Amino acid sequence: MLLTISTTHNPATDLGYLLHKHPDRYQCFPMTFGEASVFYTEANADKCTAALLLDVNPIDLVRGKSKSSERSLEQYVNDRPYVASSFLSVAIAKVFSTALSGRCKDRPEIAEKAIPLTVYLSVLPCRGGEKFLRKMFEPLGYQVTATPLVLDEKFPDWGASPYFAVELQNTIKLADLLSHLYVLIPVLDDDKHYWVGDEEIEKLMRHGEGWLNAHPAREQIANRYLKRQRRLTKIAIAQLVEEDNLDPDAIELSHQQEEEVLERRISLNEQRLASVMEVLKSSGAKRVVDLGCGEGKLLQFLLKESSIEQITGVDVSYRALEIAGERLQVDRFSTAQQSRLQLMQSSLIYRDSRLTGFEAAAVIEVIEHLDLERLAVFERNLFEFMRPQRAIVTTPNVEYNVRFENLPAGKFRHRDHRFEWTRKEFQTWANGVAERFGYGVEFRSIGTEDLAVGSPTQMAIFTQQL
Repeated sequence: MLLTISTTHNPATDLGYLLHKHPDRYQCFPMTFGEASVFYTEANADKCTAALLLDVNPIDLVRGKSKSSERSLEQYVNDRPYVASSFLSVAIAKVFSTALSGRCKDRPEIAEKAIPLTVYLSVLPCRGGEKFLRKMFEPLGYQVTATPLVLDEKFPDWGASPYFAVELQNTIKLADLLSHLYVLIPVLDDDKHYWVGDEEIEKLMRHGEGWLNAHPAREQIANRYLKRQRRLTKIAIAQLVEEDNLDPDAIELSHQQEEEVLERRISLNEQRLASVMEVLKSSGAKRVVDLGCGEGKLLQFLLKESSIEQITGVDVSYRALEIAGERLQVDRFSTAQQSRLQLMQSSLIYRDSRLTGFEAAAVIEVIEHLDLERLAVFERNLFEFMRPQRAIVTTPNVEYNVRFENLPAGKFRHRDHRFEWTRKEFQTWANGVAERFGYGVEFRSIGTEDLAVGSPTQMAIFTQQL
């Protein structure tokens, strides 16, 4: 099994420092199931390619096992020596352990830097096909090239195999790339060669830190990584959402209801949606995406506007999308209505090629649910990658919280809010975004204006500058 990692970062030979493997040396590492070797196929200032060759010995795989543990022939005749699997993940963790941890003694500044990296996997099992492969890597910002491998070239009628030759390209920190490979390779293979117990949850949390909790397929990843053990999967998902409750979607919906009760006295949600619709209608947009659509309340308004031809609702929560579908009664839609509305599971902090080409994007009461350190990633995703002609962003005005009688001092309106901004803080952020990405921005108030603390909701309208 061959894995190569290449970079065109200048000087490209810095890859040797990051991997802690000298380009002039051929190094071997004994494994319990065979041997791993590291060597470089090229190493110069312009391009450097490191190769990890994993030689799995099928005899070693069965040594010490009971003869009755598996069918005897299957123990010796299988695809394990030839494909990327949990064996490769174990090799990555052992051979590139320092790089995987993000440490680089000689070049610490490079370890923290995103550099152009290309990964090639000669044979990668994809139980679920190319669509599932892309579902795993594209939300993380990778450009995926997958070449299907036939079962046997001499017998083309046998059709395609579940194996692909895969190339992944991304500008990313090496430690992050290795973490993605470590977790997702056995997920794609949908198998592991060793017993999976509670300690495997800790591995998933450690290597998934910083990306897995926001991945749109996190439940599937956890389920496959933990070999479909329901108890372990529930515990892992609960930890990913940083809650003890085992139903993260129920938690989020409960929190939304608390916020709605708090704001109900002034019908703030209806005023918010009406204000957003006013901007969307005046923009003349034909294709609109609601990012963080939740239960589909804005989608209901959009469907009533005949001038909008294509509507897409996006949310990271599959359960929220199910509720949106039930609320909108999509099962009763005509063929024309079905083609007009699309509900899509995705994350707002990972690039998704399906979210490009929209004329207008609505981001209603969403940004305050993001960790501040991830806000910059969201900004680039929306204003640089998706780049709609117009984007509408609303967020609570924290100054107005003193007017909510049932809200204790110092508390946010929603328990999942990571922050709530003053009017000045919001305008400073929005003006900075507009300047960096070539947009103009105007601000509007939503709800009754209070002379002392402003309105309960603030809105920024970003318009792309020609």
